[in-house]
Amino acid sequence: MDLGAEVDRIATETSFSGVVRLDRAGATVFERAYGMAHRGLGVANTVDTRFAIASGTKALTALSVMTLVEGGVLELATTARSVLGADLPLIDDAVTVEQLLAHRSGIGDYYGEDSDPSLPVPAQDLVTTEDYLPILDGYPTRFPPGTDFRYNNGAFVVLALVAERAAGVPFHDLVAQRVCAPAGLADTEFLRSDEPDRRMALGYLDRDGLRTNVFNLPVRGNGDGGVYTTVADWHALWRAFFAGKIVSPRLVAEMVRPRSVRPRSASDKPARRYGLGFWLHKSSDAVFVEGYDPGVSFRSVCDPSGAFIHTVIGNTAAGAWPIAGLFV
Repeated sequence: MDLGAEVDRIATETSFSGVVRLDRAGATVFERAYGMAHRGLGVANTVDTRFAIASGTKALTALSVMTLVEGGVLELATTARSVLGADLPLIDDAVTVEQLLAHRSGIGDYYGEDSDPSLPVPAQDLVTTEDYLPILDGYPTRFPPGTDFRYNNGAFVVLALVAERAAGVPFHDLVAQRVCAPAGLADTEFLRSDEPDRRMALGYLDRDGLRTNVFNLPVRGNGDGGVYTTVADWHALWRAFFAGKIVSPRLVAEMVRPRSVRPRSASDKPARRYGLGFWLHKSSDAVFVEGYDPGVSFRSVCDPSGAFIHTVIGNTAAGAWPIAGLFV
C-alpha cells in the first residue's frame, strides 16, 4: 500500500484539517498539511503550524518527572504525600510517583473518561499548576494503589504539582528546561489559547463551523494536556528520547517497560499496553502517544529502532482518527 496516497485519499474524503508526517529510516517520506488553522481569517494549516496535542502532553510530563528521578530529586517510590503535605487529602498516602505515571494510582479523577467532559471552573482560571488544587480535590480513591489500571488525567496534574514543588521550578519551565531544550524542541510550548498567532491552529468543535474550543479547555495546559507542538518537533522528540538525550537509556527502557495491559474495551478501543507516560503496542515494540479533546486529535507512533515515525495532528476532535487508524 502507498501510505502517502492512502493518507491523501482519506484526508480528502473526510475533509481532514491538520498535518500528517511519515518518516522511514530517519527520512521524511510524506509530509502534508490540510485545512485551516484559523477559519475566520482564512489562515491555512502548514507543516510548521503549532497544534495542541491534548494528552500527548503526558509524555512530556513523564519525561520531566524522570529527569528528576535521574537527578535524585525524586524516586519512583517517592510518595505523592511526602511532597503534597496536607494538600489533596483524599489521595491515598501510599500512592507513589511510579503509580501515578503508570495510571495505577487509583486516585479519583477530575476529568475522567466516563465523566462530564466540561471543566468544573471557568477555563481562564486554570493557568498555573497550583490553580488546579481546588478542582483536583474531593474525588475519593477508586481502588487501592497499584492494584489496577485506570487512565487518569488528574494523576498527571498531580505529577506536575509534585515535580514543580520538588524541583522548585514552575512546571511549564521545567518541561522547557529539562525536555524541550535537550531535545531541541523550539516550537513546543504551553501557549495560551486566548492569545493565538498565525502559526497556532485553533481547535474547532465541528468539521465545518467557526466555534472554537477556547471555553472547553484550560486557557493554558498542564501536566495532563494542552501543550502545542509541530510535527517536526514531535519527531525530534522521539529521536532524542530513544537516543538517551533526555534521560539515560536505562530510564528509557524503564519508561517503555509494560506495567499494564488494557484489553479491548466494550467501546471497541483496541488492546494495548502501558509503560510510564507512553502507550505500547499490544504485541510489537512500537511506542505511541495520543490525545483527544474538544477540537484536538493526535497520534504519533514510533518504532524504537528508528524504522518509522508516523504522526497525525488534527484541529478537530474526530479529524485525525481515520488517518491515524492506518498506523496502530
